[in-house]
Order: sequence, then C-alpha cells, then structure tokens
Amino acid sequence: MTYLSPLGYLLGLEGAALLRGFRERSADQAFVEARIAEIRRLLDIPELADAEGVTAVPGAISTADVYQDWAPHYDEPGNQMIDIEQPVVRRILDGLPVGTALDAACGTGRHTAHLHRLGHRVIGVDASPDMLARARERLPDVDLREADLHQLPLPDDAVDTVLCALALTHVPDLAAVLTEFARVLRPGGHLVISDAHVMSSYLRPTLPRRAGTDGRATLLTEYHRPLSAYLSAALPLGFRVRHCEEPRRPRRSLDPGAAPDPLPTWMSWDLMHWDPEASAAALDASPVAVVWHLQLGDSGEE
Repeated sequence: MTYLSPLGYLLGLEGAALLRGFRERSADQAFVEARIAEIRRLLDIPELADAEGVTAVPGAISTADVYQDWAPHYDEPGNQMIDIEQPVVRRILDGLPVGTALDAACGTGRHTAHLHRLGHRVIGVDASPDMLARARERLPDVDLREADLHQLPLPDDAVDTVLCALALTHVPDLAAVLTEFARVLRPGGHLVISDAHVMSSYLRPTLPRRAGTDGRATLLTEYHRPLSAYLSAALPLGFRVRHCEEPRRPRRSLDPGAAPDPLPTWMSWDLMHWDPEASAAALDASPVAVVWHLQLGDSGEE
C-alpha cells in the first residue's frame, strides 16, 4: 500500500528543492529561509491540512489497461516526456544507415512514421491493440504486428535497426528483452532506446489511477532503473555504447504570485502550482529521460 498525500507531496518538493540547492551550491540564505517559511505556510493552509490522501494498491491495474486509456490522447500536444525525448531519438535515427528497422513497442507509430519517412522498411510491434489501432490509422501501408517484446515475431538477424521508445519501464526483466533485440539484429546493427529517467520517477512519482468497478486507487507497476542496469544487460550481449544522453526538463516560468489552481480532488501533478518556487527549484533542468544508442558488435570483431 502507498499513501499519497497532497500535503506530503508538496512538503517533499520543498525538501527536494533544499537538497538540490545544497548540492548545486545555489541555496543561499534567502532561498533556505524562503523554503522554511513556505513549509510553515503550507502546514497552515486549511485546505491542505484537511485534504485526505489516497491509499493506492500497487499492481492492481495492468499496462494494457493504462494504454487503453492513453491511446486516444497519447499524441496530443503537451506530453512533456515525448516533447523532450523525441528530438534526441530522431537526431540519432537520422544518422543511421537506411535498411530494415523494427520499432519495438511502437505505440501509435510516432517514431515508426519517422523511420518510414527516412526510407527504412519498417516493422512495428506493440502489445496494445488500442495503440496499434491508432498506428494503423496513421500508417496503413506499414507492417504492424501485435506481439510482446519477449517474443518478437521475427527470425534471427532480421533487421538493421531496433528502436524501443519509452517502454522498458514496463518490463520487469530488462536482460530478457535486450536478448531478443540482439537476436533479431544483424551483426553491426543499431539499437536505440529511450526510457524514463530514474531521477524523474522520484520528483514526479507515478500517479494513482482508478481501477475496478469500485473505482479503487491503484498504482501501475513500473521499473525505474539506474543507468548501470542498462549497461549490465547490454554489454554481455555484445552491444557497444555509441552515445548516451539524458535530456532535461526545460526551465519553466510559473508565476509565484499567481493564485494556485483549485486543490485537486485526486492526487495530481497539478499540485505543483501550489508551490511554484519549490517545484521549479526541484524540477527545472532535471533529467526526464535517458536515450541510448548501442551497436551490436560484429562477430568478426576482436
């Protein structure tokens, strides 16, 4: 069980802002005193003091359930993770040789479409029929298949490039999936991975969702990993690191004098507007994603 409290989250942002300020040597006396004063103010706000938290049950909702809800809205503007991740991934893809490409966990086909425009013969694979339906509307002439990342519907040495974007946080066994990627890649082939950054999972924790007929709160099970975990899984398979980048959240301009939004009735990131200075200090320019470009060693290499 996880108890998610609006007041607790805001106090956590204050603490994160202080710790980051100490670490980065940006916390002068005025900043520290402002954070302490803000903590006292938050504790005295009746709405926050009286706001009930949510007790959420981990794992009572599946990835398929979540993507069924996300599918109609996934590509709408304002998905900050995509806005930050996509330019980095596409910069890498733009520099790769054109060939046969697998978009593993292709979702609605946003990267599939880009690979197709670059001239690749593209195969898209996803476990969510709802997301694939969107991809098929967008790309009626592309080979799109419903399948799991652990059992890719491809023979050995079938593709020159594998892309897997913002999906591995849903995979409990990273090594097993990377082994599948290595299997379908030709020697010398390229693997491009993007994933949610472990740091972002601390500063913007997973939100509860309603599940079941009783609308109980649940948390989607996710696997946020340190960067070393990707290396531990990839290097023994013969992958070499070509590039690693940690794109960061842009600096925001929340007005500290503006009235906050109404207090959400459900645990929400909108709470950040109740504490804009601490939110900005804790979150601005923090890593949001990690993007890896790996290459599978040729069997003839020493």
